Amino acid sequence: MKKKNHVLLLLLLVAALISCRQEAEKGAVFYYFEYEGQDVRFNRSLHAEKEFYNPILSGFYSDPSICRKGNDYYLVTSSFSYYPGIHIFHSKDLVNWQQIGYVLDRPSQLTIDNIRLSRGIYAPAISYNADNDTFYLVTTCVDCDGNFVVKTRDPMQGWSDPIFLPRVGGIDPALFFDEDGKTYLVHNDAPEGEPEYDGHRAIWIHDYDTETDQTTGTPQVLADGGVDKSTHPVWIEGPHLYKIEGTYYLMAAEGGTGDNHSEVIFTSEHVKGPYKPARRNPILTQRNLPPDRPEKVTSVGHADLIQTPDSSWYAVFLGYRPYEGDMYNTERETFLLPVSWEEWIPVILEEGAPVPAIVSPTGWTSDKAGILADKLTGNFTWKDEFIAGNLAHEWLFIRTPQEE
Repeated sequence: MKKKNHVLLLLLLVAALISCRQEAEKGAVFYYFEYEGQDVRFNRSLHAEKEFYNPILSGFYSDPSICRKGNDYYLVTSSFSYYPGIHIFHSKDLVNWQQIGYVLDRPSQLTIDNIRLSRGIYAPAISYNADNDTFYLVTTCVDCDGNFVVKTRDPMQGWSDPIFLPRVGGIDPALFFDEDGKTYLVHNDAPEGEPEYDGHRAIWIHDYDTETDQTTGTPQVLADGGVDKSTHPVWIEGPHLYKIEGTYYLMAAEGGTGDNHSEVIFTSEHVKGPYKPARRNPILTQRNLPPDRPEKVTSVGHADLIQTPDSSWYAVFLGYRPYEGDMYNTERETFLLPVSWEEWIPVILEEGAPVPAIVSPTGWTSDKAGILADKLTGNFTWKDEFIAGNLAHEWLFIRTPQEE
């Protein structure tokens, strides 16, 4: 009897080893994942109806762009070589956001293979055209398919397959719908002729046909180099056009995405210029601030403006939060600040002022009732036990997956 027990135990052990080997051959198995934030930046009380934390989207949410239809705001961010592509969020108050999915969530929309992680989808720009009740998003797939547009009547229900823009080079396209029904596309590209120095770029404008979703006519330069070409400004990019109280505003990032990053603005009486730098520039930067300042935010820029139903103005923009020197592990994050107007110039942050950790804008309130907000900033705990039929929005693949 004792021998039989030993044989049975041996068989059970062999079966267990075979089972473990089979599981190991399948790969690692996770039963849950849990994240807990312990960031000192958020370790303070907050009046949630009148104040909000900055960043509003903490972590990997770069190059924000925003639009509004009625009381609904939609915000998108870059995704580079990760899939699905382009995070998209919805909010009723600019602060409490829920991720509703991704813009590029089908392989027919985005196939990114064999490219560096820093390439792929750059700087999406989202806009709403009231004339045809359609949302548009234009972006660049760097080292893959170039510039393209996707569109939808309802961002909650998914987006079209890409419509490529073969006549648009460079990066960072954005659409502008003028009051007279005409549409224009602005973007970053090489200047006319040979670049005069390293980092010399220009902002171009094209006519855009919403019937064919293609550019038409002859493009022209709106801004060459930047605010002051004599100083050799670098990497002017991320342009947006606005028409406010009869004046056209061209806003763009300047200085590169490091410590010298900034946001600058130009004005014109006509949509195609000539554009002149505003009397004060930059309208947002953190360069030249003391490097040992507390709760440091650096490299701010790549902004987009949004007007609320009560005619207030806000700006979303990216920034870094280094934990030591210029080192950071949360990538570029999305920040929000109210915009002040000084002699017809929108100012996102006064020169020399640091990006605040808590913002309390005059007149801003949030009725959080009915807002299903994700935990996207502050100190929180998030746990995924993988019981849903699909992966949660927080998960991304490196490049397009090759199987379901």
